[in-house]
Amino acid sequence: MFSTFINIWRVSELRNKILFTLGLLAIYRIGFYVPLPGVNQERLGGGGGGGGTGDLADMFALFTGGNLRQSTIFGLGIMPYISASIIFQLLVTVIPALEKLQREGDSGRKKIQEYTRYATVGLCVIQASVWMKYLYSNDYIYAQFTGSILYFILAVLCLTTGTLFLMWLGEQIDEYGIGNGISLIIMAGIVAQMPQAIIHVITHAEFSVRVSGGDSLGPGKIIFLMLAFVGVVAGSILITQGQRRIPIQQAKQTRGRRVYGGERNYLPLRVNHGGVMPIIFASTLMMFPKYLFDYLNMIWYSPVWTFIGNALTPGGYLYSLVYIGMVYLRLFLDHCAVSPEGNGQQPSRLW
Repeated sequence: MFSTFINIWRVSELRNKILFTLGLLAIYRIGFYVPLPGVNQERLGGGGGGGGTGDLADMFALFTGGNLRQSTIFGLGIMPYISASIIFQLLVTVIPALEKLQREGDSGRKKIQEYTRYATVGLCVIQASVWMKYLYSNDYIYAQFTGSILYFILAVLCLTTGTLFLMWLGEQIDEYGIGNGISLIIMAGIVAQMPQAIIHVITHAEFSVRVSGGDSLGPGKIIFLMLAFVGVVAGSILITQGQRRIPIQQAKQTRGRRVYGGERNYLPLRVNHGGVMPIIFASTLMMFPKYLFDYLNMIWYSPVWTFIGNALTPGGYLYSLVYIGMVYLRLFLDHCAVSPEGNGQQPSRLW
């Protein structure tokens, strides 16, 4: 393994691609902490963490590479682009014109990708406007900017530009770097939380003989966490790389005195053909119900909204059922998206 890792850096082309990818991810992480002008970051970080809004901000940071906790220029993350991609993947199955475009091959898919970018801009403006409205209503904006329409437009423009810049970074990684750019941006946001988790384990570690309580982590818990982490990562890799090989026997052909064909090959059928996209799809759509019903309670209180909002909280029974249904829905859409030529190829997508 170490010799393979060393050989990677000896190949100039591969080394340049890796350095290019790491450089763009470093730019993303720097922009992750650039605050949005005019927002009281201290008050937002201390008071904006509860309820549905806090859960929504945490899910944004986890799955989209954004940071609504401190309202940075990358606050929306890559979420609008993912949402636009999901919308068009759903529309392809119901709108004949888009389905026809998809059947045209690369040219049609590029056209759909262009429509997706336009839809991303529209979703950015909508989501940025809603977020700024929330900041205004909770007095997270400095007094000198309150009521200024120019500042509102500037803030929406900054958030929209940040998302479009992340989309551009992802496309540059796709073209000149290593791996899928959008996936790497999301991965960077998830991996960036690992140092905090490690520090939390170290600060709460308790190795004394006495029974630990509260948030203390004894040797048994720490060993279990380490084994669980390695097991989950290894299991995910095995499932992702796992294949079911379907044997294919080619017929023999006789031309003159020579016999051609008759070879035995395999058709690799992936165990997890949908990849991680069904999980992202379900998690993205399930972020909004809790926030929506909390907002309805603010403008019109009703026990019905409270009951539904609590039922759709992560970990709830109804939430789990709807979440599982969303995953199966995404797998069904992936199955329907197989190209009609029958060659088993999937149209181009995020993952």
